[in-house]
Amino acid sequence: MAPVRIAIAGLGMAVTPHAKGLMDLTESGDVEVVHAFSPTEARRAAFGEKFPFPLCDSLDTILADDSVQAVAVFTPANTHCEIAVKCAEAGKHVLMEKPLDITTARAEELVASCRKAGVKLGVVLQHRFRPAGMMLSGLLADGELGAIVGCSTIIRLWRPQGYYDEPGRGSFARDGGGVLISQGIHTLDLMMSLAGGISEVTGFATTTPVHDMETEDMVCAAARFANGAIGTIDATTAAYPGFLEEIMLTCEKGTARLRGTELLVQLHDGRKMEIEPDNSAGGTGADPMAFPHDYHRAVMADFLDAIRDNREPKVTGEEALKVHRLIDALIETGKAGRPVELSA
Repeated sequence: MAPVRIAIAGLGMAVTPHAKGLMDLTESGDVEVVHAFSPTEARRAAFGEKFPFPLCDSLDTILADDSVQAVAVFTPANTHCEIAVKCAEAGKHVLMEKPLDITTARAEELVASCRKAGVKLGVVLQHRFRPAGMMLSGLLADGELGAIVGCSTIIRLWRPQGYYDEPGRGSFARDGGGVLISQGIHTLDLMMSLAGGISEVTGFATTTPVHDMETEDMVCAAARFANGAIGTIDATTAAYPGFLEEIMLTCEKGTARLRGTELLVQLHDGRKMEIEPDNSAGGTGADPMAFPHDYHRAVMADFLDAIRDNREPKVTGEEALKVHRLIDALIETGKAGRPVELSA
């Protein structure tokens, strides 16, 4: 089968694990990178020193190339909707780095545009591709744990002030928010994929004295899930030196704890199931890119297969909108000081 011809848009910090994954998939014959685009000469030069992909200085070059089947977008969040709409209108499938865009309204426009154009839209929420999460998802689907009655999610990361000193970092205008949409979105998406939708949240969101930034760096909330379970969400980038994220599910037949890439399931009947941690759960501390590219490669491979097999990617635009709406509700309850309901 011929490789999928893909272009890269955006050669900043986020591109590296994806480019490494594309290198692997190029060697296996699954993909051919046709263009790697940045409007910035310095970024093109730096990228070109590390990766052997053809460089270009205009998105129009990609849009006009009829041989390009898909575009992987790794540009700043506030550019996502505009770029995705152009790609969709040009008939090109889109793989979008999280978040979809800086507001849910813009994210909804992006998703609708791809649907209207009939192109695939995949979203880079790579925690779903970790073996521990996939195993737990299977156990829940098979009824091994019974109904979920409680879910607690902890995201205690560290980012030094220098991280937020980059122009636009941690702002609503460029990033769309702070710890929730920029960092916590991965774990929140995994949580919802396991425990289901949330019907109501109540809590607090604040900017601590640890950081000088526009948006929130700490959120603590209680949540009621659509299935009746209750739980908590605790997220921050002020927890030095940074800790692995955790999801704890309390269920009718036992308890499951995801901690980074580690899974421990303990059932009432005495059985125990576990996956040992690997070395891929990094990025919790001062260097946000301190992790291998294994699961970014898995996201890319799934997206390429979705194009070949004419199926949906594992994480669709509609799936990503669920976590965007949860983040909106968490911010709203933090501002309003009252419970916020989420629509089904």
